[in-house]
Amino acid sequence: MPVTVVIGSQWGDEGKGKIVDLLAPDVDIVARYQGGANAGHTIAWEDQLFVLHLIPSGIFHEGVTCVIGNGVVIDPVALMEEIRQVEALGFRVEGRLLISHNAHLIMPYHKALDKARERWRDAEAIGTTGRGIGPAYVDKFARSGIRLVDLLDREGLREKLRAALDEKNAILQSVYKDEAIDVDAMIEEYVDFDRRIDPFVTDTTNYLCQALDDGKRILAEGAQGSLLDVDFGTYPYVTSSHPTAGGCCTGLGVPPTSIDRIVGIVKAYSTRVGNGPFPTELLDDVGEHLRAEGREFGATTGRPRRCGWLDAVALRYTSRLNGFTDLAVTKLDVMAGMSELKVCTAYKIGDKTTDRFPNDIATLERVEPIYETLPGFEGDLTGIDAVEDLPANAQDYLAFMSDVIGVRTSMISTGPRREETLVV
Repeated sequence: MPVTVVIGSQWGDEGKGKIVDLLAPDVDIVARYQGGANAGHTIAWEDQLFVLHLIPSGIFHEGVTCVIGNGVVIDPVALMEEIRQVEALGFRVEGRLLISHNAHLIMPYHKALDKARERWRDAEAIGTTGRGIGPAYVDKFARSGIRLVDLLDREGLREKLRAALDEKNAILQSVYKDEAIDVDAMIEEYVDFDRRIDPFVTDTTNYLCQALDDGKRILAEGAQGSLLDVDFGTYPYVTSSHPTAGGCCTGLGVPPTSIDRIVGIVKAYSTRVGNGPFPTELLDDVGEHLRAEGREFGATTGRPRRCGWLDAVALRYTSRLNGFTDLAVTKLDVMAGMSELKVCTAYKIGDKTTDRFPNDIATLERVEPIYETLPGFEGDLTGIDAVEDLPANAQDYLAFMSDVIGVRTSMISTGPRREETLVV
């Protein structure tokens, strides 16, 4: 039962959208299993560039059905705008996009609480996008969330929203000194959303399991990266869901035995958005060079990303955590023109050396990266269509990455467009 899972192996922004878009023509279904509109998956083809936040990255392939699973939290405003934008590009969405009836909704009070909490934390802020993702997941696990299926019972919805807002408005006003949210206006907004979203909503778990029984191929798409997993990432500087392989099963309702390939997406260097430990971060001209050449600015927020050398200690950790079968290396072209390339292969903690990734931040903030230095490579990678045609030092860098991580490389991205990818 072929399910391929595409997973970010670092702190997100690895280029998952491009790889999913590349693999989509060979599958029947592309399914998103966690996260929300805080994720931005960028796809470039011909002269067009598009950032998807909620719709799976297979939507630009007409024969592919796209699924938003129960593990995703949905911002109605963002979703409807994204549907409109995709349709404006000439792609059909209705009939090709299915949304789980059990997916939770992001409400206006989730966004207000998200922003208010970040302001209140000030220097201790997590660095969220302010899109309400965390508070929506909090309500989900507190069993007080609003799901799409709740929209079917309008009177019941009104009661739930009034009850929720009694609590949320009290917090916003008393704790954060913010304005209260208008109950009636919000209720009318979501009743209107129900009318527009109805054609897309179904029991997607049943749909996916039936598809597996029928021998169809599924590509599961995660958001963010493994080092942001709420359990296995650099807590508390993490997301509120599971971008790891386990999240695929709980976020879609497919059995673990259906997964036969797990592709780890690895950027050729490291980046991170927001606060939290980052052992290989470069606060120098090299870091600025990577940011400029790699256009390292958040697809969702526009925030500049922190940049650093490749961290093989962290990558070995996420590889073992997810069970990567192969790697897709992205942004190799950004490294061209650098005189030397460094890879962190171990950490020094006090007087000890370790190759283990400590995901508790008290330890991680104290580590000193131990590097191996490789020679850089020159040349424009544009137009190269075979691995053996890459500069010799680029090939050596790729080989070193695979060797030190312990997983073979199956795809290499040499530019942002679909065709700028080498398949090994």
